Amino acid sequence: MMKVKHILILATLLCSVTDSFAQNKSGVKANGIGSSQQKNTFVLAGKIKGMQSGRLRLSYESGGKYLLDSTLVKNGTFMFKGKISGPVMASIESSKAGMMMDDPNRGGFFIEPGNLSIEITAGDFKNLRLKGSKTQDEMAALELKKKKYTDQMRVLSVAYDKANMAYINARKAKKTEAELEVLKEAANAAKDKMDPLYEEIGRIDMEFIKTHPDSYYTAYALRWKVSSLPLAESKALYAELSDRVKQSSYGKEIAKEIKSLEGGSPGSVASVFSSTDINGQPLGLADFKGKKYVLLDFWASWCVPCRKGNPHLLSLYSKYKDKGLEIIGVSDDDGNHEAWKKAVEKDNIGVWKHVLRGLKRVGNTYDKSEDISEPYAIHTLPTKILIDKNGMIIGRYGGGGENDEAMDKKLAEIFNN
Repeated sequence: MMKVKHILILATLLCSVTDSFAQNKSGVKANGIGSSQQKNTFVLAGKIKGMQSGRLRLSYESGGKYLLDSTLVKNGTFMFKGKISGPVMASIESSKAGMMMDDPNRGGFFIEPGNLSIEITAGDFKNLRLKGSKTQDEMAALELKKKKYTDQMRVLSVAYDKANMAYINARKAKKTEAELEVLKEAANAAKDKMDPLYEEIGRIDMEFIKTHPDSYYTAYALRWKVSSLPLAESKALYAELSDRVKQSSYGKEIAKEIKSLEGGSPGSVASVFSSTDINGQPLGLADFKGKKYVLLDFWASWCVPCRKGNPHLLSLYSKYKDKGLEIIGVSDDDGNHEAWKKAVEKDNIGVWKHVLRGLKRVGNTYDKSEDISEPYAIHTLPTKILIDKNGMIIGRYGGGGENDEAMDKKLAEIFNN
């Protein structure tokens, strides 16, 4: 499966920072911190080896917004101060940091209210050392457990980055479709090698989540898993969280995501939409009410698992189309109509209906007023929603739902009885 949204908090921090930089006030004396310390205030005093001057940036969440703060390094020391409601993930970087998440000039860690101290080596931010944060200590212990897998992941990711860049460069050079396909498959093969490692890392996190309901790290880790877990499991894990963790920013996000998933899960009324199909004709979900069962297939031309699953969807459509099944492909290709149409043609899936998601980019944000995916809480591709003739959702398969085997069984029960 592929995530529509980034599941790495650092990516969110980098892309969602506020336009106004909260500039650090100069002249804050270390010996005056204790007396002026206020509730929900953090003070991060740091030392950086190999960097006597320059500027550092700190990004973190506060009050539901992501903030970017900056401060000057003086004689290898620096200080940040801000307000947070509880432990949150933060990212610190120097001006040398690039866009890659594993850039050695960028590091992530948990800050929390109170006095914190940090030691960093320039060019090796990943191995920073933070004192004063219990949540950071928990995460560090888990990172140690994951180390043998993350070390392997690092090696494989280099191979994937190389293969993916070759594909990107070939696209820019307008190579033939055949040449692009070979390079794309090579990149996908490199990515597939990392999947077992992701599973092991996920298993370690899940074990921690189940055994540490009073940990803020649990809420942080669970927040990124909710959209890919069965709804019932997400609810059960959330119910086990302590009250203080439920009230944290991550706990509230989990509750919000669960509520969103409920709107796109069995038992809910399907969100009605109207759009224009791939052939320029009007198409609305209401057109099928009282007439057919509808399987909404949320996919994208760039989603490898989606494309690999199309032959199976074709077999299902061929088996049930005359018995009352319609498929509507909802593509996350609003930014590339050509790729969408080529994928439909190449995979021979033009036999069913196709529309675009309807997400519009406006400046640095998005207009979701016509977004078909949003009401169904689609954050993982592929995800399929099965709707009965009365407009009720009776199945969710993929992110936050069951697997394809369950979908096959459900369709067989409906159409073979």
